[in-house]
Amino acid sequence: MRYLPLTNTDRQAMLGTIGVSSIDDLFVDVPEVAQLDGPIQGLPMHASEMAVERHMTALSRQNLVAGDVPFFLGCGAYKHHVPASVDHIIQRGEFLTAYTPYQPEIAQGTLQMLFEFQSQVARLLGTDVANASMYDGSTACWEAIVMARRITKRGKAILSSGLHPHYVSVAKTMATFTGDALETAAPLLSAATDSDALIAAIDDDTSCVVVQYPDILGRITDLAPIAAACHAKKALLIAVVTEPVALGAIKSPGEMDADIVVGEGQSLGVGLQFGGPYVGLFGCKEKYLRQMPGRLCGETVDATGKRGFVLTLSTREQHIRREKATSNICTNSGLCALAFSVHMTLLGEKGLRSMAAINHQNAIAAADRLVQIPGVTLVNDSFFNEFTVKLPKAARAIVRKLAERRILAGVSLGRLYPGHPALENGLVVAVTEMTSADDIEALATALTEVLA
Repeated sequence: MRYLPLTNTDRQAMLGTIGVSSIDDLFVDVPEVAQLDGPIQGLPMHASEMAVERHMTALSRQNLVAGDVPFFLGCGAYKHHVPASVDHIIQRGEFLTAYTPYQPEIAQGTLQMLFEFQSQVARLLGTDVANASMYDGSTACWEAIVMARRITKRGKAILSSGLHPHYVSVAKTMATFTGDALETAAPLLSAATDSDALIAAIDDDTSCVVVQYPDILGRITDLAPIAAACHAKKALLIAVVTEPVALGAIKSPGEMDADIVVGEGQSLGVGLQFGGPYVGLFGCKEKYLRQMPGRLCGETVDATGKRGFVLTLSTREQHIRREKATSNICTNSGLCALAFSVHMTLLGEKGLRSMAAINHQNAIAAADRLVQIPGVTLVNDSFFNEFTVKLPKAARAIVRKLAERRILAGVSLGRLYPGHPALENGLVVAVTEMTSADDIEALATALTEVLA
């Protein structure tokens, strides 16, 4: 029996308080094409549990499992090896059932884990401080943009053409509610990044410049000149890292004077999982600490001198008045943050650097092999474990043909940037420590045949 405590009178009173006449008015922002006017066509009104299980199992078998085939997908989600001990630890009852620490004094284990996580992230990103994680990389990117607005009191953000288009899409969606002006463009299929254009575009109205590192095509650029140009105009540099393993091999954004560094932590400890849940990373310079969204866990001592952990800073709307909050983030991907921290602890600095070196070596081997194929050219002159090749034909159709041969060849730029003909022959290929020499040869052989 359903328990519905609200009467029609209660509902009408609430609707009147918020100024709408009906519940339908709450969904006016949902496009009409996305609204249903009845049951979903083609689905039965009811079915037995066994019938549903059989049907869903049959549907799932249409998927190509990442671990079963040569896998070269990337662009923000990467197939790395996750040690079995990571899952073992995060499934312990005291972690798996723990929720966000509303009463910090009785959540010491959770707070200590988050404190360690923050320490690892701050060192990885090269920032003074890091928070206790965000939802994912894209929302962390947006939080950085609005943080820059609060600091600079300006409302124009310049987004690099190399920023992941999904991150751009999230920012554009959120900007419709804040009025921020976002300047962006699609990338060019070339080795050169848009650093010079970004520097030229900075003016007295600019709150921040957002640069991905490495960018969506896998290119790596020196962030120091962009940071200097931003600071000359009293704007901030935001660096976005979608592949944190890269920071085991290349200089961190914080070392190049980035003011805010955000990213996606999925590569460490978190599986692909059909796109989520993931874990957002967020770090910044200490002077901007009080404008940082989310929460910050700190170390202290109690009245008897015993080591303990506390919520040092909590600027989300559940802890303080909404108008004073820096973010509406109401929780975080805590279990994913734990997985990240466990994996980082198991690796250590030496292990991370070794893992990064293997990624880079495998990527070089893949790039060298693919450019031997007639008509295939390498776009990048620098990369970590992800690079872009230009094919003699539209990449999207090629990717589909290779998938039919049970090879997940990469991400076509035509899929990421529909309506941009200059990019449709581009294919972004990601290679990790999980990629074998046989995988690379299988891709090269099949691609040669499909292009013939």
